[in-house]
Amino acid sequence: MNDIFIDVDYAQIYKSGQKIGGDVFLLSRNPDNNQVVCTLSDGLGSGVKANVLASLTAHMAHKLSFSELDLTHSAKIIMNTLPVCKERKISYSTFTIADIRHPSLEDIHINLVEYDNPPALLFRGCSSLSWNREKIDLQRDGAFKKEELSRSYLKMEVGDRLIIFSDGVTQAGMGKSLPLGWRVEGVRQFAQQQIERNPSISSHDLSQAIVRKANTLDRLVSKDDITCMVVYARKPRRTLVVTGPPFTKEKDALLGEKISAFEGRKIVSGGTTALIVSRLFNKKLKVDMSCWSPDVPPCSTMEGIDLVTEGMLTLSKVALILEEKKQVRTLHDDAVKKFVEVMQDSDQVHFIVGTKINEAHQDPNIPVEIGIRRTIIGRLRKALEDNYLKETSQEYL
Repeated sequence: MNDIFIDVDYAQIYKSGQKIGGDVFLLSRNPDNNQVVCTLSDGLGSGVKANVLASLTAHMAHKLSFSELDLTHSAKIIMNTLPVCKERKISYSTFTIADIRHPSLEDIHINLVEYDNPPALLFRGCSSLSWNREKIDLQRDGAFKKEELSRSYLKMEVGDRLIIFSDGVTQAGMGKSLPLGWRVEGVRQFAQQQIERNPSISSHDLSQAIVRKANTLDRLVSKDDITCMVVYARKPRRTLVVTGPPFTKEKDALLGEKISAFEGRKIVSGGTTALIVSRLFNKKLKVDMSCWSPDVPPCSTMEGIDLVTEGMLTLSKVALILEEKKQVRTLHDDAVKKFVEVMQDSDQVHFIVGTKINEAHQDPNIPVEIGIRRTIIGRLRKALEDNYLKETSQEYL
């Protein structure tokens, strides 16, 4: 697994009264060449029409970014494909494309192309950095104003953040709390305050804070779609999940060594596995009835282990929730919710799967959907990778 993680997330609030957004955000990762591409497109107008235009632009940008074409040339293709509005004489969509490559901790760079969206912000720690953007003129018939692309090549360091947003953010509060709107400088100052308050704030929390603030400036009646995305280069948050006893008792000591050596959060899933770990580290295992629900057995606590749960039933329910992308806030406060929270808050998840057959799981009365342990782990890994873009790995003992 990589020693660098590109944490990307976004937040969005639709224009008041609309059930679909005119801003479209896309994110894809290509682990083969350590590439992350994120695109934010703002369609002309609002609602369905704007969504269609923004979706067309964003998907074109995304496909072309993963091609061999130069990103600037790709942006020109997009501009020449999208027509100019006959009434307003402006483009049907604006966009920002960030193509991020991260071969190593010392080599993180971004190819950034911007067209008519508010300029992106780059923070190194709590300080906002400025840079020169190369301007490329566009020659398009029908446009009433001079059009240009902005291209930048940025080198990021661990801890840097790139913030990209639509004009619904910068225009928030216009004519209400702020005569000229929030503007880029207002967003810059607010983001700096958030980072100063919490230097390790995640992309999710920072983007949510900016969008909520913009909506507050609009007095909770947004005049436009409000969208903000944040790119945060940091060291990965790692989690170890241990489930199932090793094939032979002689391998118990090896399991203990792997748990001790792991740097990150640790989850033990399964009663027999928990007893083995308790014996290996001479730590007491206590049932925690504060996170009980009728659906799954309660958690347990053990010093040195972040979460201890029952095995097969809990894992199968966690897999189902991750597959269906259910919101954490809708779940019961039980072992499944705690497990899901840790999974969503992790970047890299490593599974150690014991291969000893548990006779209890051969009982024909146990529901078929619980399946065998390795099948459930396969479902967990697929859901984490496909739905949440996490990095996963596993080994058998």
